Amino acid sequence: MRERQVYNPFLPLSEYIPDSEPHVFGNRVYIYGSHDREGGYTFCMEDYTVWSAPVDDLTQWRCEGVSYRAEQDPLYPEMKYMYAPDVVCGNDGRYYLYYCMSGEYGYGGYCNPISAAVSDKPQGPFEYLGTVKNKDGSPMMKYVCFDPAVMNDDGVIRLYYGTRYGYEEEEGFRENEEYIAKEMQMFGRTREEILERDDSIMGAVTAVLEDDMITVRDEPYHIIPYRVRGTDFEEHPFFEGSSMRKLGGKYYFIYSSWQNHELCYAVSDKPDRDFVFGGTLISNGDIGYQGRKAEDKLNMTGTTHGSIENINGQLYVFYHRLTHKSDYSRQACAERISINADGSISQAEMTSCGLNGKPLTADGDYPAAIACNLTNGNMPHGSNSIYKASFPNITHKDNERFIGEVSSGTLIGYKYFSFRKVRKIGLTFRTDNELTHVTADAPIREDERWNDQRSLEHQDEGYKGGSVIELRISGEGSPVGIIPVRYDDGSEWHTLFADVDVPDGIYPLYLTYHTQTRKMIQIKDVIFEKEDA
Repeated sequence: MRERQVYNPFLPLSEYIPDSEPHVFGNRVYIYGSHDREGGYTFCMEDYTVWSAPVDDLTQWRCEGVSYRAEQDPLYPEMKYMYAPDVVCGNDGRYYLYYCMSGEYGYGGYCNPISAAVSDKPQGPFEYLGTVKNKDGSPMMKYVCFDPAVMNDDGVIRLYYGTRYGYEEEEGFRENEEYIAKEMQMFGRTREEILERDDSIMGAVTAVLEDDMITVRDEPYHIIPYRVRGTDFEEHPFFEGSSMRKLGGKYYFIYSSWQNHELCYAVSDKPDRDFVFGGTLISNGDIGYQGRKAEDKLNMTGTTHGSIENINGQLYVFYHRLTHKSDYSRQACAERISINADGSISQAEMTSCGLNGKPLTADGDYPAAIACNLTNGNMPHGSNSIYKASFPNITHKDNERFIGEVSSGTLIGYKYFSFRKVRKIGLTFRTDNELTHVTADAPIREDERWNDQRSLEHQDEGYKGGSVIELRISGEGSPVGIIPVRYDDGSEWHTLFADVDVPDGIYPLYLTYHTQTRKMIQIKDVIFEKEDA
């Protein structure tokens, strides 16, 4: 019998908790995040739900239930959705939740104050407390309030927040009425409010909170420069998703960069200034990992947001992946990382084993949807949209989760498995046709990059063989097994096996679908059988 394991995504495949902020409180780690709807049409359509696990057994995640509902905020229903939250334990031993409200597709999300709620327990339920305010009681609206993060820094409650667009670094910004109008509309600010500042209303900022946990002690200010040209942040500017951790006496500021697919970090000896760019922690397309270029990304890329946490002596980075050909159905993943002797952190590789602490055992059944690489060689970058174009994706239908729209040339990767006496590998698949095809039950929203990505269908040029799925344990070389593909009306799933001769060891598993037809397939399960089964 296979031992209990955990894989990416580490929550059930039916659960969608992006923007993860992991925190250890007591002997459990808690995941606080947004809550997407499976196959939803905009960000964060569900109420906050908390998951937790014992720090010494990350295979045992449990749902703590709904912790807070959007309707508890006074801005509801004008603003229906709660965006990325964070939680801190106050000096009074209670737990404080911070978040911002937004409308569909993010409209209005930059125009509201930061809201707060409180609970006696880390898992909630939380009760509305109020908005972060100035000393005179007015809502604190200095800079753009977005994606708040909090930390208890030896009794000092520090709040971080903000977003950044590059308009104000453009030459002649103050005379460019188009850019000024965009900011006025986006941030709900007057022309005077935007232009009166020398440093910009945008960027990553911080403030200290009073003991009541909602009053700002002093004026907020930037922790890293808004203007990045000529700085070490130029290639990876701050965009959103502030998060702060203190490790080894240093402060690590984690953020989502303008590249939009990566979590980056900066380091300082101080919590509020003098940060130096450190590098990329993770990319949800493995862009940058071992020099990988953006055009060679290994997944559909899009928003990511998360943080790092030391759990039982091991450091992890938490992030999310995209499913359903959209930015609106995101799932929490995590990878092991470590701090180097010089304080730097090397970029982590996306894997299927994640929190498991070791490779997955190549024995029995696994959901195909735990693939960490999924590409047809021409994958898009998502941005507040759902795509109509055909490309392989994690999806669902009739309460089943699988990989759909697998066209010829599609590569599906799993990292890593521990093989021992494995003699057969099987796949459960069916034809992707009118009966089984998944169509978004939602408005299809195109973004400004859509025109660059109309032609996403990838053809397996030059392939002359039959319809097969090749199995490999390395990126190159001959397949270790071949599974023939048969097509029908798609009403039934079929499981077929290939005999394999894989030396004992730790390897990735790659599946590559080939056909001379234009037919697509769906894959639901990957199955390993041992010699002594």
